[in-house]
Amino acid sequence: MSQYNILVVEDEEDIAEAVKTYLLNQGYEVFVAHNGKEGLAVINENTIHLAIVDVMMPVMNGIDFVMKLRETHHFPVIMLSAKSEEVDQIMGLNVGADDYVTKPFRPLELLARVNSHLRRFSKYNTVNNKEQQDSLLTCGGLELNETTKEVFVDECPIKVTSIEFKILTLLMKNQGRVFSADEIYERVWNEKAVNTETIMVHIRNIREKIEVNPKKPQYLKVVWGIGYKIEKQ
Repeated sequence: MSQYNILVVEDEEDIAEAVKTYLLNQGYEVFVAHNGKEGLAVINENTIHLAIVDVMMPVMNGIDFVMKLRETHHFPVIMLSAKSEEVDQIMGLNVGADDYVTKPFRPLELLARVNSHLRRFSKYNTVNNKEQQDSLLTCGGLELNETTKEVFVDECPIKVTSIEFKILTLLMKNQGRVFSADEIYERVWNEKAVNTETIMVHIRNIREKIEVNPKKPQYLKVVWGIGYKIEKQ
């Protein structure tokens, strides 16, 4: 069974069935809708990886359909249009369609476009997911995302300042390692440590934000006389 689900939104039943047959023969899972409104209902109830959408349809046309789905979805969209609908082709691309095929089309051309867009989409998602994973630092219920500059404790967002974020990033990247106040200052400010009392203040503020009980910290620990660390969980 294919890992890809394709939505065909086409009001002409013979064309919709023909496209469905081509795609099924290639091993894809296929959903069919006969107007944009039906198409949106399918998207809301199923995971769709690519849509083939006719421009001219009743109830909700292809242009309005693409505009609406682009509010929340990023999968590829191939539009079907007659040669006389060149303005609609351009409009479709402008509102978020990725490609268009002119009616009457050759099945092999449509399948080639489908395969090409799915390969590109799959590659993009793989790279994007890897980047997100690489930028995510976790320690028990404590999460820090270097890309989005967000911090979560037990999935609840925590507001931290820029300096607090940098300190937390340093400690979370080196879980279990103890950093002296001088080391933290020099790593975060990129200059020789002069007044490290500010580190104590920042550590206290971070602890107030990420710990359930700051007096009995779970994550941010003090190693007396040496420095600070994020305890491995």
